[in-house]
Parts: sequence; C-alpha cells; structure tokens
Amino acid sequence: MKALIIDDERLARKELISLLSDTKEITVVGEAINVDDAYQKVLALDPNLLFLDIHMPGKTGFDLLEMLDAVPHVIFTTAHDEYALQAFEVNAFDYLLKPIQQERLQETLQKLISTHIEAPFDSNKQPKSCKLSANDQVFVKDGDRCWFVKLSEVRLFESEGNYIKVFFDDNRPMIHKSLNALDEKLDDRSFFRASRKHIINLNWIDKIEPWFNGGLMVQLKGGQNVEVSRRQASRFKELMSL
Repeated sequence: MKALIIDDERLARKELISLLSDTKEITVVGEAINVDDAYQKVLALDPNLLFLDIHMPGKTGFDLLEMLDAVPHVIFTTAHDEYALQAFEVNAFDYLLKPIQQERLQETLQKLISTHIEAPFDSNKQPKSCKLSANDQVFVKDGDRCWFVKLSEVRLFESEGNYIKVFFDDNRPMIHKSLNALDEKLDDRSFFRASRKHIINLNWIDKIEPWFNGGLMVQLKGGQNVEVSRRQASRFKELMSL
C-alpha cells in the first residue's frame, strides 16, 4: 500500500516515517508540506493511503479532501482532539493524536491491512482520467459533519439551487456543487441523470412505473420517488432494457 504523508512539520513527518519503517505492507512514496503540495503529489503518486494533518498554513486537511474527486483511505494525524469528537467520530479510517504512539499506529495499520477494502487509488484500477465509479470513495463535508462515503452507498443526488443534497443511509448533507458538474464526473454505467434536478444510482432502483406525459416514476430502495423526465425516459428505457 502506497502512503503519502502530509504535514507542515518536518519532524512530525520524519517521526512517522520512522514508525512506519517496520511495516512492510506500507511504502511511503512521498511527503507534502501543505495542501497544494499534497494535491499535486496525490495526482502524481497515486497513493492508497494518506496520513493527513488538519491544521497547516493556508489550507486545512479538510480543504485537500474537498479538492479531490475520489479519496484514498485517510488516517488523520493531529494534535487537535476536538475534530475527532465533532466531525470524525465516523467514516475516517482512523484519527491518531500526536505524539503518535507506535502501538496505536500498528493497531490501526493492522486493521487497515486486514480489511482488504479496495482502495479508490488501487494500482489495478483504471486510469485516473476515468469517471468516478461506484467503487470510488468521496469526501462529503456539511458544516461540522464529515463523511467518507463509497459512491455505491449513495442512492440519489438532488439539486437545490447551487447545492446538491446527497442521500446515503439516513444522511442528507448538502455540498456546494452543480448537478451538471457532478454528472460529468460520474460513471453512467452506475448513475443516471433522471432530470434537471436528480441523478439516481441505478443499483438502488426498486420499482419503475409509467408517469405523466411519457415520463417514468422510479422508486428507490431508500423510499424516494424520482421522476424521469420525458426527455430522458427513452434513454432510460434503453439503458434498463425495458
């Protein structure tokens, strides 16, 4: 597993590299001193794992995750425990407080290695220029709440002005992005633009019924009813082999 260490403190980076030296499954492929540096190195080095500090000059670790289309596994390394309590009680792979203890780090790494979860930046995946697939993981931030979500778990995207509501589990966070921009990034083998307002995950469809003016009404497993516009209905029928 290829790891990138992102921290503005040189001694913190060197200490972490030393702690990781005995873990043969982890290879440190690079270091970054700030968010902009990290962004370029993520694109160039294609890591599976980020060791990510939160407070850095200019931009935070949160900003980096929002800049990435898909994110690898993330282990936060920070001196600020309040973020673990507020925003990252769930979904980050782990949250390590500085100074990092060897035993605590090894416990985290063994858990990561044993999961055998396919990382979004796996070396066997398709080129980075490909669209986001259902197996990709994304970072979603809404106020103080943050999630790392596999796109396969997202059943619906709904446009609300300049924002998109993301439906997964019982959550409905809002992200600042246009539906058109998102549609261009999503793999159309898994996601379908049902109308000007909705993108649905095809794997979450439960029922399909005829609707007014040649359109269709799709019911998702999460309970939402989504209208497929007449303009999109023909393409939808062809796609679903109706």
